[in-house]
Amino acid sequence: MRNTDYNSRRKSILNSAINRYIKNAVPVASEDMAEEFDLSSATIRNIFSELDASGYLKHPYTSGGRVPTDKGYRYYVDFLLQQIELLDDEKKRIMKEYRKKIRRLDDALENTSEVISDITHYAGIVSFLEWQDKIFYRGISRILDQPEFKDIDKIRLLVKLIEDKERLLNIINRDFSGKVKIYIGSELGCPEMDNCSLIVTTYKLKDQPSGRLAVLGPMRMEYNHIIPALEYISDVLTDVLSTF
Repeated sequence: MRNTDYNSRRKSILNSAINRYIKNAVPVASEDMAEEFDLSSATIRNIFSELDASGYLKHPYTSGGRVPTDKGYRYYVDFLLQQIELLDDEKKRIMKEYRKKIRRLDDALENTSEVISDITHYAGIVSFLEWQDKIFYRGISRILDQPEFKDIDKIRLLVKLIEDKERLLNIINRDFSGKVKIYIGSELGCPEMDNCSLIVTTYKLKDQPSGRLAVLGPMRMEYNHIIPALEYISDVLTDVLSTF
């Protein structure tokens, strides 16, 4: 097999393994992948070993399957998600939440944190840059329902961090270029969030960047749904605030 074909197949296997883990939260076995790609289990195990050695997958248990690493998720987000668009019915759901008349900025931002959580099924966080001591968040319990957060010590640390408004704001309000910033695991620089991902975007008030919208959840999140959803919510909120 030509090297380019082999590399392409290896990327496809990595992509599929991460998709399976995101969906099922169960380490991915070589037998499952062999059936999908019509290859032998031995061939898949060899490719898994290469992906292990390259730092994209890891063995959580001696006899178990593979799970993605921080580096694996980063590759997945940067290179394997090419065309991601929000479905029309999701856009309608979001628009429906903003049809009610909102007269106060506080209400608009609090409502947005609820919308983010409802649409993504994780925690929705909203900041307003001029209010350094105020933050809106909803859906923390949705994170704690995930399999990654069964350890009571991890739960305690994460909840303590979220309740520390100043520290959470410092993370959410970091400068970044582009429309969306994705922090995966250790990229957050926060030990309490080592098994989390944070997706952040901005919104505008009077044509000026005014605050941040964020989704906090496990690294095993559906990036191909959450990224376009957060971008769309940002656009809708900016339109709503243009009437203030």
